[in-house]
Amino acid sequence: MTTITFDHAATGYSLAQARRLAHAAALAYQDDEQVRATANRWGFDRVRSVRVPHAAPFPLEDTQVYIAASDQMIIVAFRGTQPEELRDWLSDVNTLLHPYTAIEGNIHAGFYRALDVVHPALLQTLEDWHTSGQSLWFTGHSLGGALAMLAAARTHFEDPTLLADGVYTYGQPRTCCPKLASAYDQAFRGRTFRFVNNNDVVAQLPPAPLFRHVAEERYFDTRGKLHEKVPAAAGLIDRIGGATADPLAPGTDGIRDHFINAYLARFDAAQEEAASPAGGRKPKAGRGGAVNGLLPG
Repeated sequence: MTTITFDHAATGYSLAQARRLAHAAALAYQDDEQVRATANRWGFDRVRSVRVPHAAPFPLEDTQVYIAASDQMIIVAFRGTQPEELRDWLSDVNTLLHPYTAIEGNIHAGFYRALDVVHPALLQTLEDWHTSGQSLWFTGHSLGGALAMLAAARTHFEDPTLLADGVYTYGQPRTCCPKLASAYDQAFRGRTFRFVNNNDVVAQLPPAPLFRHVAEERYFDTRGKLHEKVPAAAGLIDRIGGATADPLAPGTDGIRDHFINAYLARFDAAQEEAASPAGGRKPKAGRGGAVNGLLPG
């Protein structure tokens, strides 16, 4: 079983912190009891889970987020959703943009609604708990990554004292128009890290140029090596390699690469390799049953 130990005094970017927050994002898929027990084990003595259901015909059942706090650190982690459902939703060419309430620009209308229902409770919790100069971190996988990025922005733009120390997302879709993405990048420069696992299909949606990704991308290639944003030509070649790596199911890795367990396997392997530089390369995550599920095993 993977052991995670949180460094509550952590600051800045590190592979270890990215791995910890990936596991925190994975925890958002568990029930409230498991979230509380695991967060307590990680050293967070205050845990609050928020779940707000949506009414039909909105395509999401609910929005879920948990907030975990210690005297040194606060983590906000949003739950994601099934990749097939999110892919179908984000592929809609008629997707609407909604004016952003906190700063000039537009965001995906569905993301706006999904965040809006939990934002008051989230902001109140942060204002209640952020009292001793703790660091503040937002994280999430899939839809949860989109909501984590937008929540960090909205929280800061509404209350400038709540500027996230880090926003780490995994398999995040595009969320907003180019104008808002630029404003976000300026406010969160050096604080946001958006991880993409090879051919992850959700990270390629909704379509550009109406929507634009925020910086900064960190990319796992088909061999599991972690890069800063890959040049277009090299990235294309690598993605083709990933798409044809499984001769029994060519072109299906876009879904497999999106599963949260695929990201956890990438980070666990990268951490192991960093600790033992002479270690060999790991096979592409998502090819076996151990990493194929949405939830951590």
